[in-house]
Amino acid sequence: MLIRNGTVYDAVHRDPYIADIRVTDGKIAEIAQDLVPADGEEVVDASGLRVYPGFVEAHGHIGLDNYGLGQVGHDYNEGNDPITPHLRAIDSFNPQDLAIPMALSAGVTTVCTGPGSANVIGGSFMAVKMNGTCVDDMCVKQTAAMKCAFGENPKRCYASKGVSARMTTAAKLREMLFKAKEYEAKLTAAEEDPSKKPGFDMKLEALVPVIRGEIPLKAHAHRADDICTAIRIAKEFGVKLTIEHCTEGHLIVKELVRAGYPVAIGPTLTSASKIELINKTFETPGILAKAGVKVSIITDSPVIQQEYLPLCAGLAIKAGMDPFDALQAITINPAEHIGIADRVGSLEAGKDADIVLADGDALVSSTKIVAVYLDGVKAVG
Repeated sequence: MLIRNGTVYDAVHRDPYIADIRVTDGKIAEIAQDLVPADGEEVVDASGLRVYPGFVEAHGHIGLDNYGLGQVGHDYNEGNDPITPHLRAIDSFNPQDLAIPMALSAGVTTVCTGPGSANVIGGSFMAVKMNGTCVDDMCVKQTAAMKCAFGENPKRCYASKGVSARMTTAAKLREMLFKAKEYEAKLTAAEEDPSKKPGFDMKLEALVPVIRGEIPLKAHAHRADDICTAIRIAKEFGVKLTIEHCTEGHLIVKELVRAGYPVAIGPTLTSASKIELINKTFETPGILAKAGVKVSIITDSPVIQQEYLPLCAGLAIKAGMDPFDALQAITINPAEHIGIADRVGSLEAGKDADIVLADGDALVSSTKIVAVYLDGVKAVG
């Protein structure tokens, strides 16, 4: 396929440009001007249209929430144990969730989805494409991050099971990281001496990739003090970290710049439904991006419906965010946030041909999404 004469917003270069995009075997083969169609190549005339990379969500629960099914469909929180690192998003994901085609119709092509924030440690997130009938075929990265949570949610959900204060949440997370660190050391030692191999522990086994720095802790933290606690623990154990929600991030800009961790901000298009959200504002993404923090914007679907991800970026622009920073916050930044920027998040040769054609600014609600291509195959339009 050859997409010709579109105005390209590639999420790499600040200024858009008119160019052609050649797609071969589901990948972007080249981007240049005046490409000559090959024999048998489908030609798509994008004259007058804007061409974007597929939009990427760094944190949501699509496929585990199940649109329209109410509590019956909620498969993203385990209510019996506050410590569940061994749970995996892939085992709860429903490809028939009605929210998935809605997301795709708005140009959202890849989402990092997984457990909710009831548990101190909730399990692993995965990155998945928004089209398919079997999750194994949709999955881009099966284990993208390990969810943990601070603040009110673990206290509210597990007050009767031993978690009723912020310091308890932190202590339980530390305890598991200490145990996982010891377990990992024994596994490493057993490579030279199998007799030193520890007894199998499924929870600790799931935390080994965190200890080894292969995946980050994905820390649910709204309030400024909870964000600082997440940073403190990550540095204490030398593990990777991403900060999810970061509602009060604008109150601790210097601390976030100094820490250097990526942040995913949202959901902001909601009421202040709990005390941790009283300081939420669409100004936060712009303030942090301007300061040099790597910012993603999220819906936390279903808190905000997944298809409104571009709109949330548009509202951040309205609140003062630089438009290019806002585009990157729903494309390349979340792709980097979840460790799949080698495949998605920008229009570059070699990446998956996840491409959105729009008849105007895709971050404005009145714009029509004309077509969406997923791995070079037309999925919308």
